[in-house]
Amino acid sequence: MSNDTIIILMGVIGFLFFVIVVAYLLIRKKLQSSDVARIERLRKGTRENNFSSEVMYQKLYVRYLRLPFLRRYLLKLRRRLEIINIDDEYLTRLQASKIITKALAIIIPITILVILFTRSNFLIMFIILVFELFIIDSLVDGMVDKIDNNLLNQQIDFFAAMRHSYHETNMVGEAIYQTAQDDEHVEISRQAEKIYNILNSEDPETELEKYYDVAPNNYLKEFAGISYLTQEFGDRKVDGVSLYLKNLDNITQEMQLEILKRDKLNYTFQSLSIISIVPMIMLEPLKSWAVSNFGFTESFYNGKQGMIVQIVILLVTFICYILIRKLKDNGSVNIKLENNQNPWQAKLYSIKPVKKFVDLFIPKDGTAERRKIKKALKDAASKQKIEWLYVNRIVLTIVVFIASIIMFIALHQVQINYIYTEPTTDYDLIGSLEGKDLEKAMETTKIHNYFLDMFRGQLDTTIEDIKWEMERSTYYRDADDDVIQTNAEQILEKLQTINSEYLKWFEILMAMVFAIIGYAAPILVLKFQVIIRKMSMEDEVMQYQTIILMLMRLERADVEMILEWMERYADIFKEPISKCLNNYESGAWESLEDMKEEISFQPLIRIIESLQTAVEKVPIREAFDELDTDREYYQAKRKEANERLISKKGMIGRAIGFTPLVGIFVGYLVVPLVVIGLTSMTSSFNTMSAMNA
Repeated sequence: MSNDTIIILMGVIGFLFFVIVVAYLLIRKKLQSSDVARIERLRKGTRENNFSSEVMYQKLYVRYLRLPFLRRYLLKLRRRLEIINIDDEYLTRLQASKIITKALAIIIPITILVILFTRSNFLIMFIILVFELFIIDSLVDGMVDKIDNNLLNQQIDFFAAMRHSYHETNMVGEAIYQTAQDDEHVEISRQAEKIYNILNSEDPETELEKYYDVAPNNYLKEFAGISYLTQEFGDRKVDGVSLYLKNLDNITQEMQLEILKRDKLNYTFQSLSIISIVPMIMLEPLKSWAVSNFGFTESFYNGKQGMIVQIVILLVTFICYILIRKLKDNGSVNIKLENNQNPWQAKLYSIKPVKKFVDLFIPKDGTAERRKIKKALKDAASKQKIEWLYVNRIVLTIVVFIASIIMFIALHQVQINYIYTEPTTDYDLIGSLEGKDLEKAMETTKIHNYFLDMFRGQLDTTIEDIKWEMERSTYYRDADDDVIQTNAEQILEKLQTINSEYLKWFEILMAMVFAIIGYAAPILVLKFQVIIRKMSMEDEVMQYQTIILMLMRLERADVEMILEWMERYADIFKEPISKCLNNYESGAWESLEDMKEEISFQPLIRIIESLQTAVEKVPIREAFDELDTDREYYQAKRKEANERLISKKGMIGRAIGFTPLVGIFVGYLVVPLVVIGLTSMTSSFNTMSAMNA
């Protein structure tokens, strides 16, 4: 890193420190205004008399809400936090403001570093700054996941306290109410209070259905459902143990397995996201190091070829980063709120001319292609409509085509700029120029640029035309014929390169190919999601087994109730279970048989066959007796399945995460150094041999 860069970096850090101090003083002054002072007087005696970070975050929330750029992220963030912080606007705003502030504290220094390292390359700077938008999304998601994981850990403590309260009161509602009076664990206390209010409402079944749609995780749904059934129909002893407490133990064991799985996934992927984006920041430093130490690579790194490799590496980095995010996703926070939203795709599709144009691409009803795409959407658990998918595809196609054309034009301009700024010598350069040699070479370049501007765009220019103008100029008035001949050849070579740097037909064709790839990209991402979700099939089926284990001993439980609970917690197999429930009244055994034909996953087929047995022959408890007797075996199998899932995801994640890093060292550093070095040395030896001859 050069001294100038260090000085600039220190200056920026000093400026940031100054801005932070000024901002702190302004915020503190603002907090001492009349309105805030009045609120503080009202709150006097309820807290310590010092600066409140909570008040600051509440103020920042209002500021962020007024900024158009941050408003989108803030509203998206609070939709997720509202699920965890039920009816607690203060806590939701506080957490949202904290997360946005932390994200800005991370992204602003990164942005400054990017600008410092890429200030000489505006195209790369623009691409990286756009890419940072995705990094912000990732940071925000990670912080929300941390809150949700904290909620799961709180639920473990909450259920342990619930056991003691239930032993004391022997009443579900009272036990929940007593346990909810915990000021230390705010998030789970809010959920417990909500469940208590539902159980004591006039229509608890309807309120429960509403809660199921917004519950942060399946375990709270199970807890709310089991609590309602126990309060409604009473508890009973099974093998001398309360059935309600036994079901709480089952839910607790499921949560413990889920927490372990999330911890291991976070440990596996905690560095992969960073590793996948490191090449984005390393491009310019590596380029500067290579050019300063190996001068013969300057024509590659500062020319069109180097720019192409940079763009390819950035695209690979972007793709790998998106895949890593989707691979790491553990579904920790329930964000299935798309039905209540009006995304930009829907707004765009509502415009009549756009709708007519998009409909031309959407497969017609009843066609195999439409069924195939709908199946992919269902298998990927995507909530977007097929119309939105095609809006994405068409918009991405147009954007990729336009971006490709702009990129090709920019690449031509990069090559032209390099020719105008490249030091000109009479020999092949192996090392780097310094001092007087560099000044002389740059002076020659300036003289050549004068003639390049004179003949630029004239495709029929000959060396004689250039020599004639050179002899008339003041630059070569006293030069001998050899000098004029050599410089004329160099100018002609540069001129031919400049005149050839324009948008060509095959580049437009390549832009069309890239646009076609862009059109296919949403479908490819959808298929990748399907592959990832298939890895979680076994985990979901084992959740069904836990649900059945909780319901099978209830006297009022039947096959339809089990299917309703399975549908409530279903993700991958939601569609066939819903279809089975819809057809259940017309024939229980037949609807189960139809569902069995739609499913190819053997463990779920065995559950369906047991449900068919419970419909016609034996009670549910006997049909699923092996789930209780082999509980320890299924628990061990569940742990082993989680280990296998994490191992598969980790293996795929490492392969994807290290791809950009390998690409930048091999494709951007090693190969250019070797190939260009050997080429330069060969050319130099040939020149020396010709001179000796």
